[in-house]
Amino acid sequence: MNQDLITIGKRAQIAANKLALMNTATKNKALLQLADDLIKNKNQIIAANQQDLAAATQMPTKFTDRLMVNSQRIADMANGLRTIADLNDPTSQIDKGWITKDGLQILQRRVPLGVIGIIFEARPNVTVDATGLTFKSGNAVILRGGKEAIQTNTALVKILRESLQSQHLPVDAVQLITDTSHAIADEMMNLTDYIDVLIPRGGRALIQRVVTTATVPVIETGAGNCHIYIDKDADLTMATNITVNAKVQRPSVCNAAEKLLIHRDIATEFLPVIAKALMEHGVQLRGDEMACQLVSTIRPVTEEDWDTEYNDLIMAVKIVDSLDDAISHINHYSTHHSESIITNNITRGRYFQQAINSACVYVNASTRFTDGGEFGFGAEIGISTQKLHARGPMGLQQLTTIKYEITGNGQIRK
Repeated sequence: MNQDLITIGKRAQIAANKLALMNTATKNKALLQLADDLIKNKNQIIAANQQDLAAATQMPTKFTDRLMVNSQRIADMANGLRTIADLNDPTSQIDKGWITKDGLQILQRRVPLGVIGIIFEARPNVTVDATGLTFKSGNAVILRGGKEAIQTNTALVKILRESLQSQHLPVDAVQLITDTSHAIADEMMNLTDYIDVLIPRGGRALIQRVVTTATVPVIETGAGNCHIYIDKDADLTMATNITVNAKVQRPSVCNAAEKLLIHRDIATEFLPVIAKALMEHGVQLRGDEMACQLVSTIRPVTEEDWDTEYNDLIMAVKIVDSLDDAISHINHYSTHHSESIITNNITRGRYFQQAINSACVYVNASTRFTDGGEFGFGAEIGISTQKLHARGPMGLQQLTTIKYEITGNGQIRK
């Protein structure tokens, strides 16, 4: 095992033990100072980011958008920290308490997970969001970002650590692994003596690699093969607006829609209108046989398309015979992230919500709302697509576990 990695792990544990005892007021004051120091040093961050962008000549445009940092995005990062400071501290909560028949007082208390490892790709905002959320919930964080953002991440973590140091707080609350090799990432995934949980943020390939390699417990996040289903009782204008927003507003993110399903009864009327609206935004459509017949500019779909998260202005279209056919298709091909039904029949909408096996299931709204900020959680650490121990956007509450504190006055078990 790499000795530098072990040292990082030991320092993180020491910091986590201190953070677990830190009161809410101290944490909130620190977060506000972190936000101010980001703004104060924004030119340093932007200069580092320019180095990353200059080196990213082979990166598709859809990913350089995620990598790019400017004054507005730094302001957004800082505002995210301020929002977290305003949120309730889950570790100050006692979930419930009771007295047993033997007179024992039992309290169920929220406590931090400990040391959280995050492996992510070219999204520098993750560095700040993760630091804010882990710090507020009393956890230390070890970050390992992609090589594409190494200069930006290094600058951000340097500023965050210097800010903590100036406040006489544990600087090792946030640490960055600057070695971006796969070998170090693999070792991090097996750092079971020091990391309590690992959270991957990125595309399907990264997430699957972490899930299959790690011996540290993993919360699976991210990959979003999201679906819009337009039911036979849908409103055409609403269906068009939601589909365009879900696909076009920011196509490179995990909550963007990748697939469009339309009920056969309304396909002849709806698909040409929706297809025209999407293509006006540069979306390339790939469809099944009936979709291609209805709109001549739609390309034939392949089996591989149904599984693909494009992160791009591409969308696959399927005509389905019924609501149950739509549900069956989605549950088979979905990554269990976010799906939406457009319908004026609320009974069918509720049935869709109950039958779909995904973290977030919408009626008459865009999948783009699957986001910790939009849900009122402040920033998010990621969007979990599994069922244990967290699901959907993960905010502060999902970065804690429970502990039982039992107080007696001499009881022994008989």
